[in-house]
Amino acid sequence: MFLDKDFLLTTDTAKRLYHDHAEGMPIIDYHCHLNPVEIYENKNFKNLTEAWLVSGTYGDHYKWRLERANGVPEKLITGDGDPYDKFKAWAYTIEHSIGNPLYEWTHLELKRFFGIDTLLSTKTAPEIWEKANALLATDAFKRRNLIKRFNVRVVCTTDDPIDDLKYHKLLQSEKAFKTLPAFRPDKILNITKPGYGEYVDKLAEVSGVTINSFADVVAALHQRLDYFANLGCKLADHALDIVVYADATAAELDKIVAKARGGEALSDQEVAQYRTALLKAFMREYHQRDWTMQFHIHAFRDLNTAMFNQIGPDTGYDAMNDRPIAEPLTHLFQSMEEEDSVPRTILYSLNANDWMPMATMMGCYQKDVKQKLQLGCGWWFNDTREFMRKQLTVMAQESCLPNFVGMLTDSRSFLSWTRHEYFRRVLCELLGEWVQRGQLPDDDEMLGKMVEDISYNNAHDWFHFFEKTEY
Repeated sequence: MFLDKDFLLTTDTAKRLYHDHAEGMPIIDYHCHLNPVEIYENKNFKNLTEAWLVSGTYGDHYKWRLERANGVPEKLITGDGDPYDKFKAWAYTIEHSIGNPLYEWTHLELKRFFGIDTLLSTKTAPEIWEKANALLATDAFKRRNLIKRFNVRVVCTTDDPIDDLKYHKLLQSEKAFKTLPAFRPDKILNITKPGYGEYVDKLAEVSGVTINSFADVVAALHQRLDYFANLGCKLADHALDIVVYADATAAELDKIVAKARGGEALSDQEVAQYRTALLKAFMREYHQRDWTMQFHIHAFRDLNTAMFNQIGPDTGYDAMNDRPIAEPLTHLFQSMEEEDSVPRTILYSLNANDWMPMATMMGCYQKDVKQKLQLGCGWWFNDTREFMRKQLTVMAQESCLPNFVGMLTDSRSFLSWTRHEYFRRVLCELLGEWVQRGQLPDDDEMLGKMVEDISYNNAHDWFHFFEKTEY
């Protein structure tokens, strides 16, 4: 039956592994885009449209892309349409989304959060809207209570180096779960983007470091890393999109920074030199601090210029890139290995063809720490059963799957915790198949521990979010 208690669990082994070992494990969401302001303010959602399609200053661009493919007018997607009309447009889209992961996610969220088993359609939209909205008005559906309900122990947000982290400070009094910042320095890396000069000025202001050179940029960022660390930050994240590598002298880097701050155009070589030097500086810091570095690679962003100019970034107009990755990524890690400064690292690529090159490259720099380099879970367009299975298989075949730190939401929605359930079911399904084919022993003690570790324990231990005595 659709989304019954054993959905995706196609063997007896899979059922035991999931229900006896995965199902009850807590969640560590080490990469998401929830807004700490929303977590702190802890408000109720006004209605299901706000909770599902537009949350705070963000929206769910996964859903928006699908609605456009179904002919929904933009007024009912990102425009000023009536909230109920927007919800009906989503219900209409769901009717045409068979085979898309959003069909499963949508109904799983209805079932787990609201206890609604009814299939969403234009016919059932009125009753679902009424029932869900009544629940959303209760205390149990305030933002923090949604986090607690799913036994989430850690939420890592995505934060710019110049953020004051005010709401992270205020959230330190919350005892049920930790809300920790994650360092996301995309704006200082993206030297060709408009506003780079103004951003450097802001960085100088908040850090108290006068910036006249590339070394000053690094010094200012060092101060911000200290600031983040004092609030429990253990991770950094980089939306690299493409990977480049080029060495440069200090004089060349100073000239590049001066040109960019003055609004002059840079050559591809200069951009590569700047980005390489800055990534190396970051990697040294992360290694020294025992932080985890995340690279999100090969997103091809903002492809519809007209719509970007109209409604901005992160609105559903991104795709997958296929630029070279093996050589520049290897040059970067090799240069840092020569300094003994490779940090804990998770590598994600939006292009699944990159997974084998990344996984095999990782094996060249493993040392000191159990699974120091990890192949990140299926991300964004790969956040599906098929590609979850592929990522798990590549990780198993090229490294040590029992060491994997597992799933994350990468979401702006407070209703996305079910993605952890979905991933855990896929993990148990895959292991059950391997047992059935005789590739693994049918040993619940061994495999059960592995499932519990991937679901929660590895992330708990690997990221160092807790003191060793805290469980």
